[in-house]
Amino acid sequence: MIPQYPPGHDLLRGKIVVVTAAAGTGIGSAVAKRCLEEGASVVISDSHVRRLGEKAAELAELGKVHAIPCDVTREDQVQALIDGAVAHFGRLDVLINNAGLGGTKSVLDMTDDEWSKVLDITLTGTFRCTRAALRQFVAQGGGGAIVNNASVIGWRAQAGQAHYAAAKAGVMALTRCSALDAAEHHVRVNAVAPSLAMHPFLAKVTSDELLEDLTRREAFGRAAEPWEVANVMVFLASDYASYLTGEVVSVSSQHP
Repeated sequence: MIPQYPPGHDLLRGKIVVVTAAAGTGIGSAVAKRCLEEGASVVISDSHVRRLGEKAAELAELGKVHAIPCDVTREDQVQALIDGAVAHFGRLDVLINNAGLGGTKSVLDMTDDEWSKVLDITLTGTFRCTRAALRQFVAQGGGGAIVNNASVIGWRAQAGQAHYAAAKAGVMALTRCSALDAAEHHVRVNAVAPSLAMHPFLAKVTSDELLEDLTRREAFGRAAEPWEVANVMVFLASDYASYLTGEVVSVSSQHP
């Protein structure tokens, strides 16, 4: 049974939040919506310009939204995203790194390009955005929060997922290490590690057999709703998580 969608409680009231890869139907758009419902002003970003505009128009009914296209593999575009957010809203308080790319391919058949593309978007893209946001936080005098989207696959083995698992394990390590670098500037860096969060794109790129197998492993007998992952990201972005940094929070009911 899917629980009732909870109302907002102003956990992010007055904060300026940037969310990457927010134009789809998954965790990115869900967390952008939750941030607005929690009182934030939100900059959404994505490499899909048309979908980004449509999502911005949809979310604008909930609060202040600004859309900036960004390909996280391009350092100039990442910098333009952070600069654009500050130019529009005056400052930056929270970065939510959601951009990532998956796929299923055996190591035996995987090409260098397939490996590199997943790593560049999922891990190096997270690094680029983290670096740009941290520099902005320092320029503002310190303070702020970064929330990364990792995955339980960074801990657990799954056939055909070597590139994605390596990238997500890297996101976890990046989270822990950058948290130490950022601590002196009073910036918190944390991550969530979802197991299975169902949305239309995931259903399109994943076989029914695998989805059924993964669902069977969940204690609740169902996948998470994207907003259930978003709720934890909002908590980590909020002042309620003021003493958490360098942590990876599993958003999962999965068992072996």
